Amino acid sequence: MKKFIGTLTRTMVIATLMATAGQAIAGDAAAGQAKSAACAGCHGANGISPNDMWPNLAGQKALYLSKQIKAFRDGQRNDPMMSNMVKTLTDQDADDLAAYYSGL
Repeated sequence: MKKFIGTLTRTMVIATLMATAGQAIAGDAAAGQAKSAACAGCHGANGISPNDMWPNLAGQKALYLSKQIKAFRDGQRNDPMMSNMVKTLTDQDADDLAAYYSGL
């Protein structure tokens, strides 16, 4: 019986984590789309970069995108162009952009 309860508990924890994994950020995709014009120059109008130097953003995981935007903004990642582009973004801006691009 103890083994069954332990297995059941683990299963419930895993199911809960999986169900909430996509809710890690609270971004607004419509707001992100409105904020994405500056990104399109390098990352493409639909998040598909026309140049191999810059990554595609479309379809990336929202949490990953938000984290990377914030890392460039806060100096944890260094790239003169990206750091300059994101220096005025708020956490909400980063989450909105991430929500938009992850949904493409």
